[in-house]
Amino acid sequence: MFGRIGLFLLANFGILAVLSVSMRVLGVDDFLAQQGGSFQLNGLLIMAAIMGFAGSFISLAMSKFMAKRSMGVHVIESPQNETERWLVETVRRQASAAGIGMPEVGIFQADVMNAFATGMNRNNSLVAVSTGLLQHMNRDEVEAVLGHEVSHVANGDMVTMGLLQGVLNTFVIFFSRIIGILIDRAIFKIERGVGPGYWIGSIVAEVVLGVLAAIIAAWFSRRREFRADEGGAQLAGRAKMIRALERLSSAHEPQGMKGEMAAFGISAGVNLTELLSTHPPLEKRIRALRAMG
Repeated sequence: MFGRIGLFLLANFGILAVLSVSMRVLGVDDFLAQQGGSFQLNGLLIMAAIMGFAGSFISLAMSKFMAKRSMGVHVIESPQNETERWLVETVRRQASAAGIGMPEVGIFQADVMNAFATGMNRNNSLVAVSTGLLQHMNRDEVEAVLGHEVSHVANGDMVTMGLLQGVLNTFVIFFSRIIGILIDRAIFKIERGVGPGYWIGSIVAEVVLGVLAAIIAAWFSRRREFRADEGGAQLAGRAKMIRALERLSSAHEPQGMKGEMAAFGISAGVNLTELLSTHPPLEKRIRALRAMG
């Protein structure tokens, strides 16, 4: 699995990188670096906020389209069999109970048990499950998984993640350029414009600060998983939600889902570091559910 930062975070990183390079090529960075005092800082902050939130919300707007394409999701527009009818009706019932618009419902080919939800807002979302999940879970467990994903939508997790990522992007862009300017001034004695210290320093700082931002985003995602589990328990029943997580735990950590989608999937996954994990360990999630009053 290629990390669990999520397709949204991956798309955000790519868009942000393009915007960042564009600003350098177009000379915006050089122009701001030539200014002095508060104008320079204010200009950098405004540029950082525009770029930061643009990257976040462009990726948010593209999230459902990218999910369908990257995962090969077959959207159920007209159910062709009893399983598809049951999936659509279960999501319809849960969406009504959660007070959200009816999501699109889809199935994607994967041997592992997995699912995800994505979309720009509560009334324009997608809930998809893998063929492996339908094959290896009973309907009570699948219902709990669907409840978990519908809860992600009802909780506004994608929009909230977009806002958080916009703030983090702004932080990364602003301070990476401040660090680059300081290196130019202190080491290369460049008083106006930008030199090699700026280009090297800002790029390195952007990478380092980007990792710190990813850690914060992953921590936020872990907290939202607990909330989605609670929502799934309310929509489908706590016992069903616990059994679904136990089933996943017994499957030895699903591996097949493309890591870009895992941020809003149900799987526990394997990560290089715990800090970058977007999901808490399944054992902790099960304990939290059992502790619910």
